Amino acid sequence: MAIAALFCAVLGVVFWLDSVEALDPVFRYFPPVIWAYFVPMLCTTFGITPAESPVYEWMSTYLLPLSLFLLMITVDLTAILRLGPMALFMLCAGTLGIMVGGPIAFGLFSPLFEDPNAWKGFAALSGSWIGGTANMVAMKQSVGTPDSTLGPLLVVDVVVGYGWMGVLIFLSAYQAHFDDWIRADTTAMDDLNEQMENAEETRRPVTLSDFSIMIGVALAATVASQGIGAWLPEIAFGMAEPIIRTSTWTILLVVTAGLFLSFTPLQKLEDAGVGAKADLAAVLDVPFYLLAGVLWIAIHIAFLMAAAWMARAPLFFVATGSMANVGGAASAPIVAGVYLPAMAPVGLLMGVAGYILGIYAALGCSWLIGLVAMGL
Repeated sequence: MAIAALFCAVLGVVFWLDSVEALDPVFRYFPPVIWAYFVPMLCTTFGITPAESPVYEWMSTYLLPLSLFLLMITVDLTAILRLGPMALFMLCAGTLGIMVGGPIAFGLFSPLFEDPNAWKGFAALSGSWIGGTANMVAMKQSVGTPDSTLGPLLVVDVVVGYGWMGVLIFLSAYQAHFDDWIRADTTAMDDLNEQMENAEETRRPVTLSDFSIMIGVALAATVASQGIGAWLPEIAFGMAEPIIRTSTWTILLVVTAGLFLSFTPLQKLEDAGVGAKADLAAVLDVPFYLLAGVLWIAIHIAFLMAAAWMARAPLFFVATGSMANVGGAASAPIVAGVYLPAMAPVGLLMGVAGYILGIYAALGCSWLIGLVAMGL
């Protein structure tokens, strides 16, 4: 209970600091999600919290599916589809780049990794880089990534992923030059920009009744998905260990149920545990993980550039499509807002689309990485 209280306090302080205007420059480039796993990671490194606890298992078993359901039930799929073919094409190109880049990067660097479970860490990272942190936890559960393996990959996620975010923000000053060079068709971007500038605010504050209904439905969906998932078979797809386990079925079922219910009136209505199980000291022994992460992102960038050339996509869609994958809903709106302030909501929608893609696409990427690990 003390550990759970500490995590709640950490998240509360982080999001309170995020609301402090004087700290806006800090949180603009280092979103709360970074602090949500690095503060608990530091607590574990310095012995404040244990690396193993039943609390962590409880959070993964119950809070993760519940959180994913709450995220999916509020998704406006029609709004995502209205983003247009160019935005969705660039998002999918970025996803494909991650799916192809992961197995290649792991295959080239795997002889340098001493950890026999390194592929499971890369599988978890594929979840983070196709949608965000929640997907990383989902993939960790799916392939059974050991906590000791995850620590270095969390650092790769932040150093490489958010380092790339910094590059994209820097490149925003040169978007006109890029668009001219590639002869970009800015019609779709201009139309979206106009829609967002003229959009009416339709949200209302969440009431106690809304909150109670959402939590009740989410808990019911989580328990039902766990029950059904326990009856479904584990699937290995030719690998030594199952890639789809009971926990994977639970996540797939709860996400699909949430998406289905997002078409109903219900549509209107946990990061700390990841970092707590990672020890920062483990990173000092694995510099090759960072190099593999850089190669992985480089392949992702190559796919995006090829797609931009084919579609004559503006740099805005390249940057936002990339961050919708690598950073998810936490970072995509930030990058979109730097390029075009009125387009931050577009970044959010693309980030949510990345979450949806990530649940399914990261399973495929994890399977490919596992095949490489087996030497197939």
